[in-house]
Amino acid sequence: MKTKPNNEADLPQVHSESIANIELHHGELRTAVGVHSYQVVRADRLSEGVEAWTYNHAPMLAFWNNRFYLQYLSNPVSEHVPPGRTLLTTSRDGRSWDRPRILFDEYAVPAGEYPGVDPELTKTDTHAVMHQRMGFYVPPDGRLLTLGFYGICPHTDLAPFDRRGIGRVVREIYGDGTWGAVYFIHLNTHAGWTRSNTRIPWYTESDDKGFIQACEALLSDALAVQQWLEEHGAADSRIALKGRYKAFSYYTLTDGRVVGLWKWKRAGISRDRGRSWHPIGEAPSLETAGGKVWGQSTSDGRYVLLYTPSMNNRHRWPLALTTADDGLNFGELCTVCGDVSPRRYAGSHKDFGQSYVRGIAEGNGIPPDGDVWVAYSMNKEDIWVTRISVPIRTTCDAHIDDDFSRLSHEEVRSNWSTFSPLRAPVALEPISAENDEQCLSIRDDDPYDYARAERSFPEGPRVHLRIDISASRGTGGRLFIEILDPQGRIPVRLLWDADGVLKVDHSRGLTYLIEYQADKRHTVEIVADARLHRFSIMVDGCRMGSDQVYQGERWSRPYWWFLSSVRSLSRLVLRTKPVHREPTVDTPLEPAHDLPEPGRSGSPVVLRCHRVVSAEPTDEESLA
Repeated sequence: MKTKPNNEADLPQVHSESIANIELHHGELRTAVGVHSYQVVRADRLSEGVEAWTYNHAPMLAFWNNRFYLQYLSNPVSEHVPPGRTLLTTSRDGRSWDRPRILFDEYAVPAGEYPGVDPELTKTDTHAVMHQRMGFYVPPDGRLLTLGFYGICPHTDLAPFDRRGIGRVVREIYGDGTWGAVYFIHLNTHAGWTRSNTRIPWYTESDDKGFIQACEALLSDALAVQQWLEEHGAADSRIALKGRYKAFSYYTLTDGRVVGLWKWKRAGISRDRGRSWHPIGEAPSLETAGGKVWGQSTSDGRYVLLYTPSMNNRHRWPLALTTADDGLNFGELCTVCGDVSPRRYAGSHKDFGQSYVRGIAEGNGIPPDGDVWVAYSMNKEDIWVTRISVPIRTTCDAHIDDDFSRLSHEEVRSNWSTFSPLRAPVALEPISAENDEQCLSIRDDDPYDYARAERSFPEGPRVHLRIDISASRGTGGRLFIEILDPQGRIPVRLLWDADGVLKVDHSRGLTYLIEYQADKRHTVEIVADARLHRFSIMVDGCRMGSDQVYQGERWSRPYWWFLSSVRSLSRLVLRTKPVHREPTVDTPLEPAHDLPEPGRSGSPVVLRCHRVVSAEPTDEESLA
């Protein structure tokens, strides 16, 4: 198919004055409110299960039969190094996921059985590796099909998407959680693969006529099969758009036009559901490199793009978004996930950060909550999902009065943001088995990652925050209590430390405040003033003193100097470890060693937030 010259004005444009600073993981962008990131799979080489493989990547999402379905690729250590397989996990709520199961297992390729490949490169037995840009398809009859692609890597100079791979497999997922048999639905016949030299049956051999019709509906869907371009290539007559267009995603505008998005800031418009594209070309304002770009409509009638706004292809952060009313003219960038977990295991081509974001493709289900759900891999090692509250916003107009004993899950979902590794979860739950009063529970026994909970308040130069909190005294657990400005700078920090002491971190270092009691509810009050660059602290009604200034007839209230200068204040953050600064943009992509003891338990800690209140300080509370 020929394409006409690019008319840039007709393609999606991002009109953002904010540019991500990738020297910091959060990019110094404003953050979206009501964003919850959940770790689905945590790689662990000591595991006796499927999690023992430490290269995990390219997750795909669907919502069907009132469940989330997520499939992803997995290799033992490195990208494109066999063997490879595809796994599947499901969830009712998007937070708690089943143990992954092998969906498409290893495919052995005996020595010499690579059609069209130099025999010198195929002298030994090996396995195919999985590589697919499409995971699910719901045909008109409402079934759920899931797909994978068996590629070949007989040599490091070849990749599973170099058009010599074997072919695409399909199976049906049933409503009771079982799966149908595996079939080939499309072979790379141009590379020499046929039904006679492959060992999986052809889809037309199924006894289920409905399944055959579902497969044929997929094969006739131009938008669906356009996702197959990288594996099948220009020689495949089913694929409309040829060329170097990678990782296709798309969404439909209200007038029926389809917007297509690819890696390396390519975009296009189709007026016939993917059978032809015009205009097509580069969208320069879409600042991204080799990671995926995801676009979709939202439940409030708008549109969103998600990607990592960086031209550094090896260091992919932050995961950001931008919204539009018309699906073409997008506004300011904001951060969705600015947390980059430490990469625990070495491996080839395991790019740092949030890689290959992908949501629920059109036709593959709509969650009833109306939120945006996306999946991605962290460091091509762990699998994550993120839930983004709709309507998407970056500010809160009202001050906080969150009593977790009375707060609903819906209110927490809409107003708080959380980052929850499997071994450092954040959740609204009862205080204990004996006490069913709700609290925001923050746990952590991960050796490297942290839990984070965040709440925005109206942006301004001054704020009075009250936090009611209790902590079990573990063997090293910590909680950082921080106030941030919109760009993520941290002027105020308190620390519930592992030694059982509440400390303040200020311009002169750490200072002891009180010794906290395990499981006792303490009240911490902070009055911060960005105009004066200082803050005061009260704990359980007692003022914690430091510097004072004599002002004519009186002394000022005791205060502490800011850690950093800011112009305004907008967020409270609770986090169990120091903010991650590594990796940086200078960190080598392929270190030689794993992190020490990546599978061990960390220092267990349980912290409970009971209430958070914010307000404008009164004149009596002034630090002036």
